[in-house]
Amino acid sequence: MKRFEGKVALVTGGRSGIGLATARRLTAEGARVFTAQRGDDREFEAIAVDFTVPAGAAHAIDTVVARAKRLDVLVNNAGMMQEALVEDMSLADWERTIAVNLTTPFVLIKAAMPHLRSAGGTIVNVGSIEGLGSNPKHAAYCASKAGLHGLTRAVAIDHSAEGVRCNAVAPGWIDTDLNVEFIESMSDPKSFRQQIGKIHPVGRTGKPEEVASLIAWLASPESSFVTGQVWTIDGGRMAKLSLPP
Repeated sequence: MKRFEGKVALVTGGRSGIGLATARRLTAEGARVFTAQRGDDREFEAIAVDFTVPAGAAHAIDTVVARAKRLDVLVNNAGMMQEALVEDMSLADWERTIAVNLTTPFVLIKAAMPHLRSAGGTIVNVGSIEGLGSNPKHAAYCASKAGLHGLTRAVAIDHSAEGVRCNAVAPGWIDTDLNVEFIESMSDPKSFRQQIGKIHPVGRTGKPEEVASLIAWLASPESSFVTGQVWTIDGGRMAKLSLPP
């Protein structure tokens, strides 16, 4: 099935994890895919960008349109996380997290909107279940993802009548390289993975390809009546009530 034949997509943070799986999925379905992140990307047409600087986001959109003459799909996936209590986090660290996780998607959407409007395009923002709840010491990350969910709804309200849909996914624990490395750093990785699996009703953590599948559906014509929604993809974790240990 080639749902994106003749379409052009930009995936930020497309060199690893959910971004990489999404870029591969869109490519497999016919899209011409650009990725934007720090450094090079040998698998896709890459745009080197520093997303801590707002001008970098606008540059990414301009580069895609200059090369491909159109833009049909924008996937805002690039993000970062810093752990600290509110009283211990510097203002600079707070602003950096907000810049990458929330301001960058805003600037990308702003720059992309004329092209997406012309193409009848779609936007998919990669939020998090931490936009719905929070883990310890994740104040900046949690706030930025909650903000991204709100931005998703606002953009949908303002632009869906113009033919531009905007949705978000809220992944839970996904086996990205970073999370796998974290598990492997434990004294007993096998036991830790089992414990992590138990907090999910499906009995395991998620795969980047599973999130990419949802993103591709939201970006495709098959979801043409879906906009302004945040789709939780977490193996049922947020639906499960906790029990005493």
